[in-house]
Amino acid sequence: MNAALRLGLVAVSTYGLGCALLYFLQDRLLYLPTPEMAHPGVPALRLERGAAALKVWELHGAAQPALLYFGGNAEDVGANIPDFDAAFPDRAVYLLNYRGYGGSTGRPSEAALIADAAAVFDLVSERHALIAVMGRSLGSGVAVALATVRPVERLILITPFDSIAAVAADHFRWVPARALVRDRYDSAARIGRVSAPTLVMVAEHDEVVFRARSDSLIAAIAPALRHTVLVPGATHNDVQLSPLYYPAVRAFLYRAP
Repeated sequence: MNAALRLGLVAVSTYGLGCALLYFLQDRLLYLPTPEMAHPGVPALRLERGAAALKVWELHGAAQPALLYFGGNAEDVGANIPDFDAAFPDRAVYLLNYRGYGGSTGRPSEAALIADAAAVFDLVSERHALIAVMGRSLGSGVAVALATVRPVERLILITPFDSIAAVAADHFRWVPARALVRDRYDSAARIGRVSAPTLVMVAEHDEVVFRARSDSLIAAIAPALRHTVLVPGATHNDVQLSPLYYPAVRAFLYRAP
């Protein structure tokens, strides 16, 4: 075997190993569970889901209507409690800890998170006739899927994507990422079945979900339902710090139909 052939075989083997590692380790890249944190004085609901138990933070439970929040892939949703408490004093707020996150048990997956979201929605609907849904980053994929199967009042998507497969392809250009991704969260394929008014907030300098990914999703939303806000100067992880963030969400929630 000549040197060129040996080099080629080594290159092919190395490439194949890299693809295999990404495939088998992709859950560790997509899901980054957060530890359980204490928030004294804030009640939490417990929802049993087979072998898993979900922890859901609750604010202003007696208020009407409600807002259900799904966070990012490495987000401690409890960290939002002070800001949500201040921004939505007249609305009940429920913040879901995904499986494996913040005191919830079980292992996260696309199917499990979407099914859990529907179960939490059903629980909240026993107390609230109107429920708006808000999802950030990974949570936008959960929120879109939920809005296709439940009567969501309004849908708010923060730094959203068209699909996780497309996001992966942007960041791993040297492998066939679209073919390797299992949990695809294909929001662009689902959004056409959403009938709720939808707000999309895009961070101007999003370095995780590139602008093309958000624009692709926006283009798939029915024009009559579509509302967009560009947050100047914001990145993927600090968009919530913009002075426009919570006022824009409130303005959309209370916009006349």
